[in-house]
Amino acid sequence: MAFVDEQPPEHSPAVRVIAMPADTNPHGDIFGGWLMSLMDSAAGSVAARHSKGRAVTIAVEGMSFLRPVIVGDEVSVFASLASVGSTSMKIAVEAWRRARHDDRSYRVTQATFTFVAIGEDRQPRSVPPMADV
Repeated sequence: MAFVDEQPPEHSPAVRVIAMPADTNPHGDIFGGWLMSLMDSAAGSVAARHSKGRAVTIAVEGMSFLRPVIVGDEVSVFASLASVGSTSMKIAVEAWRRARHDDRSYRVTQATFTFVAIGEDRQPRSVPPMADV
């Protein structure tokens, strides 16, 4: 579970949206799939930028929901390149919620998304190595 003193990453989020009623089930709970799709979009941006082209999701690891997201919450999704293989990239992704009229943010989920870069022929292609930090 997220701790009260945790802070979101300092870099800008890849995606930021407001949870709306259309994103809920009939009971008013935000769909986990909606949140996962935001995370996939954020990770896809990082993968496309690093690979300089098309990349597709092939796996999601370690997804667990730590806190609920409520209609009206601002959801920020942070994504960063974690590792690179010859054709694949692992992207670390965290989603954070902030109530609309509050300054505190809480991590709601995190996961590692694996992408493979593909060419026009839809076959795997090589990706650049990870830059030294």
